[in-house]
Amino acid sequence: MKHIYFLLLVSILSFSLSAQTLTSPQEFLGYRVGTRFTRHHQVVDYYQLIARQQPNRVKLMQYGTTYEGRPLMLAFIGTPENLQKLESIRNNNLALVNGSNSIRNMPVIVWLSYNVHGNESSSTEASLLTLHTLADPNNQQVNNWLKNTLIIMDPCINPDGRDRYVNWYNSVAGDRYNPDPNTREHAEPWPGGRSNHYYFDMNRDWAWQTQEETRQRMKMYNQWMPQVHVDFHEQSINGPYYFAPAAQPYHEVITKWQRDFQQQIGKNNARYFDKNGWLFYTKERYDLLYPSYGDTYPIYNGAIGMTYEQAGGGRAGLGIIKADNDTLTLVDRSLHHYTTGISTIEVSSTNQEKLLKEFGQFFDDARKGQGAEFKTYVLTTSDASKLNALKDLLRRNEINFGAVGSTSFKGYQYFSGKEETFVNEGLHIAISGNQTRSVLARVLFEPKTVVTDSNTYDITAWSLPFVYGIKCYGVKEKLDIRDEENTTSAITSVNEGYGLLIPYTSFQSGRVLAALLSNHLKVRFAEKPFTYQSKEYPRGTLVVIATGNPANWHATTQEVCKQFRVQPVGVETGFMDKGIDFGSPDMKVALPGMKVAMVTGDATSSLSVGEVWHYFERQLNYPISLINATDLPRVNMKNINVLILPDGNYRSWSADKNMMDKLKDFVRNGGKIIALKSAISFMAASGDWGIKMKEDRSSDKGEYASLKKYGDAEFEAASSSVEGAIYKVELDNTHPIAFGYPDFYYTLKQSGAQYEFLKDGWNVGVIKKDGYQSGFVGVLVKNKLKDVLSIGVQEIGAGQVIYFAENPLFRNFWENGKLLFANAVFLSGR
Repeated sequence: MKHIYFLLLVSILSFSLSAQTLTSPQEFLGYRVGTRFTRHHQVVDYYQLIARQQPNRVKLMQYGTTYEGRPLMLAFIGTPENLQKLESIRNNNLALVNGSNSIRNMPVIVWLSYNVHGNESSSTEASLLTLHTLADPNNQQVNNWLKNTLIIMDPCINPDGRDRYVNWYNSVAGDRYNPDPNTREHAEPWPGGRSNHYYFDMNRDWAWQTQEETRQRMKMYNQWMPQVHVDFHEQSINGPYYFAPAAQPYHEVITKWQRDFQQQIGKNNARYFDKNGWLFYTKERYDLLYPSYGDTYPIYNGAIGMTYEQAGGGRAGLGIIKADNDTLTLVDRSLHHYTTGISTIEVSSTNQEKLLKEFGQFFDDARKGQGAEFKTYVLTTSDASKLNALKDLLRRNEINFGAVGSTSFKGYQYFSGKEETFVNEGLHIAISGNQTRSVLARVLFEPKTVVTDSNTYDITAWSLPFVYGIKCYGVKEKLDIRDEENTTSAITSVNEGYGLLIPYTSFQSGRVLAALLSNHLKVRFAEKPFTYQSKEYPRGTLVVIATGNPANWHATTQEVCKQFRVQPVGVETGFMDKGIDFGSPDMKVALPGMKVAMVTGDATSSLSVGEVWHYFERQLNYPISLINATDLPRVNMKNINVLILPDGNYRSWSADKNMMDKLKDFVRNGGKIIALKSAISFMAASGDWGIKMKEDRSSDKGEYASLKKYGDAEFEAASSSVEGAIYKVELDNTHPIAFGYPDFYYTLKQSGAQYEFLKDGWNVGVIKKDGYQSGFVGVLVKNKLKDVLSIGVQEIGAGQVIYFAENPLFRNFWENGKLLFANAVFLSGR
């Protein structure tokens, strides 16, 4: 590919990469783009230099900072006239979204996003070339595009991950790169640079916005609402390059125009790739279904959203020998991304008027609720904290909500799966299916996802009522929706008396508990219900009294309750009207100062580690110690109360007798292990922990069952897979792990792993024969996923092991699982 660089830039694309008033990337960096990795601060410095050199063509805006303090920025590239009226362009574009503006004299907005996965590093390098081309005032072809096109570039969505990868690579590579794929520069160590500081995959976070980088970026995205968005990625080294049109399944809400224009852009990309002899593929692997990607989220918000995937993906370094014995270099990879970026701008400029017209039509149709089964969604709960958590998500996605004027209606009740008369549980919100963001709302609230092709890339179910555990009615009629009544009532102070009762009904209550324990307060919780002043308090209710607590217990408790908006109730005596009193053996004590640790490193999934880490640091605000798996044999377990085993591959532990003995001794002596997903499998394999994989008792299919067709391999794999499906879990809510829940919970199942009911333990959560709710489950495994363990507790000696067969903290957007995990940490056990 070395001969192509000159041809592309001069002969084919005819883009000038030099100008007397413009410093090239090579001149600034001291090396040709792609011959070394560029650190993030150098990228920022170059963008700032170009903005200074061409202030009438390039404008920079810092929109936030990463968890590690690196700047997040956008570059706006346009004509001098358009840069002077950026705010006017933005407002006019939002007016088009809201149906109150014509497209006359409006530029089409193209947004290019680079390096969301830190170790997919070529795209940020490509952005340097792209910026230089677009900023060149002597490039007449670009000048023509900019007459009707405004370009927004985010040169690095994930600076923390990128620098983690780049700094590592630069530290292990020699003076000349070694293309041998077996060398260490092609074996990135745990956790890798793909994720952000908390090991989150930010390409799955667009809708959920759990990470600060995402929240800051999405605020800007929703202020601009581009017509075209490209998300630059890398795939395996033998890829070679993927661009739109996308693979099936397409979500049914995607319009014909959005599908057709992907074809148009793909053909233009192909034109340049064909002329250079570069291989590519389309319509495979990368589908348009899951709503939180960098292509689907823009699509569900009216844009042409696309993923471009260059071969490389964390292994390629500066150069690597592929399976076909060709060498793939960073120079090549950067050039390919540069080419598709420029090509996309070209096509968008050529189709500016059509893009704007169809963009406006998308939202006009959205306000009419075109094609939607439900015209209104009504959610109801007695718990304000649960409802407020959902409202926060809706606000971040600019989905409007209010309250219905009349509650006399029927609708599809999500939890029962039947048409039912609405029953108000005390609080409610209503979401119109006839609003500007109704397409996104429709996708997020669909009770059952339509999956047209089983070979999908991610989870296939995410319906928000199940995620948040809030009853929802899908109503086929357009209900009258008025402004919502304020459900965020002020937390009132309670006079100091005998003690305080704290309701335990949502994750906010779990956060209160964590904060009180962090303040070394002794917190009691009821294992049986009681009645005080004619009001019944269920299991899990927290009790804080003066006995055993410091003098400031009352002020501290009230301050914490106010912080998390949970209303405490004052009590004047420990003598209850009915049920247990405060001195009862069934009034348990949560351990103050509990020490929690988690295994990290090579045996573990970095994504799972990140979910738990972020949960403790950013949500519970409770200290957690991260211990490398290789260091665990040397750790004094007496300094740990709770040990978390995240999802991962612990196969080697099963054969390590010393490790197994250490873990068993830890539990026997009063410790608690919380095992997530595949961390359970090594325990089941050893046969010593009381948990077993469920045997496959399906009948033999006959003597020819092993004869399979090569061409059916993908279908065969899909028939045994579970692509993120929602299942109903029957809960024993008399057990502390299920305190704060009804007798059911909805989980996201991501594998076909099946565990038997515990014979000598507590089967806190089980999936029965009718548990399936939504999402793709392969035909071979679907019939087996019944009467299996979901949440179990095994008591061993003075301690216990808690099993979560599914992840209650999945991507930290599965809101209704968060209290389960807090209960496992703080309430379950002796």
